[in-house]
Amino acid sequence: MTEILPADLTVTPRHYFGQEVRRLRSAAGFSQKQLAKQVPVSVSHLSMIETGTRPANHHTAEKLDAALDSGTTLVDLLNALEKANSPVPRWFRPWVEFEREAEALHIWELSVFPGLLQTEDYARALLSREPDVDHDQAEGHVAARLHRQTILDRLRPPMLWVVIDEGVLHRPVGSPEIMFAQLNHLLKMGERLNISLQILPYNAYSVLGLLGTFTVAELPRGASPMAYVESQPAGNRIIERAPEVRGLTFRHGVIRTDAISRRESLHMIKEKAELWT
Repeated sequence: MTEILPADLTVTPRHYFGQEVRRLRSAAGFSQKQLAKQVPVSVSHLSMIETGTRPANHHTAEKLDAALDSGTTLVDLLNALEKANSPVPRWFRPWVEFEREAEALHIWELSVFPGLLQTEDYARALLSREPDVDHDQAEGHVAARLHRQTILDRLRPPMLWVVIDEGVLHRPVGSPEIMFAQLNHLLKMGERLNISLQILPYNAYSVLGLLGTFTVAELPRGASPMAYVESQPAGNRIIERAPEVRGLTFRHGVIRTDAISRRESLHMIKEKAELWT
């Protein structure tokens, strides 16, 4: 394969991989039903891989290569696409794609500021404290997090519906200077028309979000919404089952109802920022 990565940067790695699967299947003279039987996977699973609505894992790529007699073409492509997304952890890369495609993101954050709204210093203070991560790895993770934020500067950025627990405003990360800069950055971002920023105050006595942080992504082209649930590193996962995603969407709506208004939230952030000076 002379060209591994897509020339069209609007094509996500997941969609590009699906296009290659479809191209190789057509060249081999297989229908979706025939190829699905060879792998084996369900026809609907193969269809979602080809349309880019579901990512393929390495095991499936190997089975597809074997069924299509394509050597290691698809495995090599998957490796190249993942390398292009490095240093984002492999398990998190599918979510980065969903995040990049999303028309709207519904974010609930319990313990730290959302990654899409973090300053470089705040992100570094968090990511440099990960166990078994050296300086270069930490810097790579910081760069990857900042790169994710570029979706907010597009001509048509996604709509963000963000709710943050009040405790995040008080939790020291790095230094008072880092916290002051982070809160002021949050104020500026909260003034953007595509970002609805609300604080869930202590006096709301809301317990629905205490089980953990999550994000629901509304995707274009009629694709089903996806969700990302964050707990500890071993427990983070991407959710695609419709009932679970609907449940998280409902949960986010209830948390937003308990939060104070956008205007009151920005006022609270401004007051808390002054406490860090």
